[in-house]
Amino acid sequence: MRQVARQGALEALAASRPGVSGKPARDVEPGQARAEIDRLTRTVTEQAAGLVVLEKKGGLA
Repeated sequence: MRQVARQGALEALAASRPGVSGKPARDVEPGQARAEIDRLTRTVTEQAAGLVVLEKKGGLA
Protein backbone atom coordinates (compact mmCIF):
# COMPACT_ATOMS: atom_id res chain seq x y z
CA MET A 1 0.00 0.00 0.00
CA ARG A 2 2.78 2.40 0.90
CA GLN A 3 4.46 1.84 -2.45
CA VAL A 4 1.18 2.42 -4.31
CA ALA A 5 0.50 5.61 -2.35
CA ARG A 6 4.01 6.87 -2.95
CA GLN A 7 3.86 6.09 -6.67
CA GLY A 8 0.51 7.89 -6.95
CA ALA A 9 1.92 10.92 -5.19
CA LEU A 10 5.00 10.96 -7.41
CA GLU A 11 2.90 10.70 -10.56
CA ALA A 12 0.63 13.48 -9.35
CA LEU A 13 3.60 15.71 -8.65
CA ALA A 14 5.12 14.93 -12.03
CA ALA A 15 1.83 15.85 -13.70
CA SER A 16 1.43 19.06 -11.73
CA ARG A 17 2.16 22.24 -13.56
CA PRO A 18 2.68 25.18 -11.22
CA GLY A 19 2.20 28.53 -12.92
CA VAL A 20 0.94 26.75 -16.01
CA SER A 21 -0.38 29.38 -18.33
CA GLY A 22 1.21 32.63 -17.29
CA LYS A 23 -2.13 34.23 -18.18
CA PRO A 24 -4.10 36.26 -15.65
CA ALA A 25 -6.85 34.17 -14.05
CA ARG A 26 -9.55 36.16 -15.82
CA ASP A 27 -8.15 35.09 -19.21
CA VAL A 28 -8.49 31.35 -18.47
CA GLU A 29 -11.45 29.65 -20.07
CA PRO A 30 -14.04 28.33 -17.60
CA GLY A 31 -13.68 24.81 -19.01
CA GLN A 32 -9.91 24.90 -18.54
CA ALA A 33 -10.31 26.19 -15.01
CA ARG A 34 -12.82 23.43 -14.18
CA ALA A 35 -10.49 20.77 -15.60
CA GLU A 36 -7.59 22.10 -13.52
CA ILE A 37 -9.75 22.18 -10.38
CA ASP A 38 -10.84 18.58 -11.02
CA ARG A 39 -7.22 17.48 -11.55
CA LEU A 40 -6.07 19.18 -8.36
CA THR A 41 -9.00 17.74 -6.42
CA ARG A 42 -8.04 14.21 -7.53
CA THR A 43 -4.42 14.87 -6.58
CA VAL A 44 -5.32 16.06 -3.09
CA THR A 45 -7.70 13.13 -2.62
CA GLU A 46 -4.99 10.64 -3.62
CA GLN A 47 -2.50 12.26 -1.26
CA ALA A 48 -5.00 12.27 1.60
CA ALA A 49 -5.71 8.58 1.04
CA GLY A 50 -1.98 7.87 1.14
CA LEU A 51 -1.65 9.72 4.42
CA VAL A 52 -4.52 7.76 5.94
CA VAL A 53 -2.83 4.51 4.97
CA LEU A 54 0.48 5.66 6.47
CA GLU A 55 -1.17 6.84 9.67
CA LYS A 56 -2.98 3.50 10.12
CA LYS A 57 0.28 1.63 9.65
CA GLY A 58 2.05 3.90 12.12
CA GLY A 59 4.31 5.28 9.42
CA LEU A 60 3.84 8.86 10.57
CA ALA A 61 4.81 9.22 14.16
